[in-house]
Amino acid sequence: MIEATLADMRKSTDFFATEEIIHILDGRKKEEIGYFVPKSLKDEFNAFIEKVEKKRKLALLKRVAEAQKKDRIGDGAVDDGL
Repeated sequence: MIEATLADMRKSTDFFATEEIIHILDGRKKEEIGYFVPKSLKDEFNAFIEKVEKKRKLALLKRVAEAQKKDRIGDGAVDDGL
C-alpha cells in the first residue's frame, strides 16, 4: 500500500497509473481521507464491499427482529398510532 496526499492527486497521470492500493491523506490537516483502489483489483474489492454490506444489513435485520420480539401488539391488534 502506498501513502499519498491530496497534492499528489494533482499529478493524476502518475497517481492513477499504479496497480497498488493508495492510502490518501490530507497533507495539511494530517487526516486520513480514504483509499484509491485500482481497476485491477475491482472484482476483489466489489466482493469485499458486498460482504460488508450484507453484514451491515444482517445486523439491521437482527435489530428489527429484536424490536418486533419486544413489541406487545399481537396479530390482529390495533395500534394507537403513537
